[in-house]
Amino acid sequence: MAAPRSLALWGYCDRGWSRLMPGCRLPGFRSCWPGCPLGARLLSQEKRATETHFGFETVSEEEKGGKVYQVFESVAKKYDVMNDMMSLGIHRIWKDLLLWKMRPFPGTQLLDVAGGTGDIAFRFLNYVQAQYRGKQKRQLRAQQNLSWEEIAQKYQNEEDSLGGSHVMVCDINKEMLKIGKQKASAQGYKAGLAWVLGDAEELPFDEDKFDVYTIAFGIRNVTHIDRALQEAHRVLKPGGRFLCLEFSQVNNPLVSSFQVIPVLGEVIAGDWKSYQYLVESIRQFPPQEEFKEMIEDAGFQKVTYESLTSGIVAIHSGFKL
Repeated sequence: MAAPRSLALWGYCDRGWSRLMPGCRLPGFRSCWPGCPLGARLLSQEKRATETHFGFETVSEEEKGGKVYQVFESVAKKYDVMNDMMSLGIHRIWKDLLLWKMRPFPGTQLLDVAGGTGDIAFRFLNYVQAQYRGKQKRQLRAQQNLSWEEIAQKYQNEEDSLGGSHVMVCDINKEMLKIGKQKASAQGYKAGLAWVLGDAEELPFDEDKFDVYTIAFGIRNVTHIDRALQEAHRVLKPGGRFLCLEFSQVNNPLVSSFQVIPVLGEVIAGDWKSYQYLVESIRQFPPQEEFKEMIEDAGFQKVTYESLTSGIVAIHSGFKL
């Protein structure tokens, strides 16, 4: 099965998340040939037929995209449950730390790549809303002469509660996006959120569009990491920040084995093979210092990383200056 080569954007209407009509030109999307859906660039149909790795297996670059797509199509429905089982719930803390490091403010425009299930997007909306509410309360305390009607009106406006912030979730896998949209509807996330089917190596957005780019547990699955990093740099505004949460080189031998993951995959999801790939992809991913150099090569400056939980994961940060 090949990776998808078209782009779709979902917005929220009264009946839930729905696919927007093709042919409209949306601000911030890269334009391409006449008639291209949404006026956005189609994902490339040409991949160089050189070899790369799929876990420990050697495959052509063209073949890898389809194989990775199949893995995440297979694990999508059990993705959240498996994350909890594999990390004993610690992945939630790692993602919280990513948001605390980001420290977004009202008005922040975020692009979350490979974020189909919405974990980062929902945390972002919660964080920004809490920041805005805190600011609003401080302003209300300073305006003691407001009526109850005026106070209620300020709290009831959902768009205002985000202070103009917005998150665009971009993922190449339709099933992962489907799960994310279902979670958004179930948990009441509507404002400030959109979903787009797109490739990390060819993002369908204009240059200098976003304040922050995040990718959590996704960059090790792209075929060309260097291209994904270059695209991240391209779509960020000057002064924008790149943040990546990814498995890394463990510096504690007591926690260095991931071999329990395929076993859990078989027991919980009935899928040993997909979770075996995830283990192998973790081991193939470059160590922290090497990945730091790759981020710098893409044009980012002030690049740093912080290892968490004995180096099981690391948060990498860089700025477009």
